[in-house]
Amino acid sequence: MAKMGNLRKSRLVQRAKRHRRIRKKIQGTAERPRLVVYRSLRNIEGQVVDDDSFRTVVGVSTLAQELRGFKPESRNPRVEVAREAGKLLAKKAREAGVERVVFDRGGYKYHGRVRAFAEGAREGGLNF
Repeated sequence: MAKMGNLRKSRLVQRAKRHRRIRKKIQGTAERPRLVVYRSLRNIEGQVVDDDSFRTVVGVSTLAQELRGFKPESRNPRVEVAREAGKLLAKKAREAGVERVVFDRGGYKYHGRVRAFAEGAREGGLNF
């Protein structure tokens, strides 16, 4: 039986490998920046990154001040908050002049909060 420490390290290593594999194929440009997702146990963050000029155009977290008053009403509140964070990111990105992005799921599986964040960004007006 594996120790819990080894299991955790193994999951982190597996995610890092998936992320590197994904990053070989996608790159953000000025015309179409990369929408990066980071998921922790409690929160989710998203950034729109221009890899050509190495700068972050806009970023949002579920800890953002704008989301403090949001009260989820579903059985899974973290998924609902992730969707709202995606909508907020899309709004800020559109204000910054970004309408098309490349989605970088960061090595996470495309389901749950990551999927909700992406769908929220699409609902907010981002195309990817």
